[in-house]
Amino acid sequence: MSARGGIDLGGTKIQAVVVDEGHNVLGDARHPTPVDGGPAGVVAEMAETLKEAAAAAGVEPAALTGVGVGSPGVIDDQAGTVSQARNLPDWAGSFEVAKVLGEAIGTDRVGIGNDVSVATNAEFELGAAKEFQSILGVFWGTGVGGGIILGGERWDGRGAAGEIGHVVVKMDGRECPCGRNGCMEAYAGRRAMEERARHKVDKGQKTQLFKIMEERGRDRLTSGIWARALDAGDELATELMDDAVRALGAGVASACNVLDVECVVIGGGLGVRLGEPYAERIAAAMRPHLFFERAPVVRTAALGDLGGAIGAALLVRSSVPA
Repeated sequence: MSARGGIDLGGTKIQAVVVDEGHNVLGDARHPTPVDGGPAGVVAEMAETLKEAAAAAGVEPAALTGVGVGSPGVIDDQAGTVSQARNLPDWAGSFEVAKVLGEAIGTDRVGIGNDVSVATNAEFELGAAKEFQSILGVFWGTGVGGGIILGGERWDGRGAAGEIGHVVVKMDGRECPCGRNGCMEAYAGRRAMEERARHKVDKGQKTQLFKIMEERGRDRLTSGIWARALDAGDELATELMDDAVRALGAGVASACNVLDVECVVIGGGLGVRLGEPYAERIAAAMRPHLFFERAPVVRTAALGDLGGAIGAALLVRSSVPA
């Protein structure tokens, strides 16, 4: 049996899978993303997560024919480095992910791609957008990332294409975690939404968000916490989510005006958790901003939480000997 590994590195979680030649998941594991320890600590946790997925699949990590990594930040696959992954702890510089991860799991075949780009490619090849040749993937989670398929091929630009979260939706608007102002992510990214919620609570606004967080034993407002608060009719959660949907509508429509894609796939932690009703809300919020009468199809990611890791595993197919 030929098996490959895939790791989806996110701001709050590391998801690993082991897949066979038919892309079937043989084993998977999920660990929280470390909040300290810098890039070395994150990569060490990535290795442990993959080892757990390999154990669930009944294979040794060193026996895998390759391991793919989907990571935020600026990717140099040739050098095996990730730079400026600012949603991760102390990761402003460059780090040799391929080398360090390969040494930890016993392989010299480590491919790296942008996390959202590889997840979008998985939806194109295996998931919600198989019948289309041009796709914009919008992965809504800790931040808001984008992936692009044009003419049936992944478009990575110079290594950082698809940063849709940093489309400006309001001139001189809220400060974004990236340090700039008015980005879509400043309104729709889960990290920015949590900061906004804490600010509102400090000003006296009531919410169940942080009570739910404590009850669930979490230290961050995860997608599940937002979903529970929304289901309970929490006013602050509803207010901030309405802001997020408006920002997504404007930003995604602006990208579509440039790219004129056939399909938009909504994924990521919040996108998957909130599902089709919110994909429909985003589609409705896009319409006033679309230049063309023919709107793209908007779908929820079909591969769910494992899509990013499955997409990462696709990166190392060409490394597998015939």
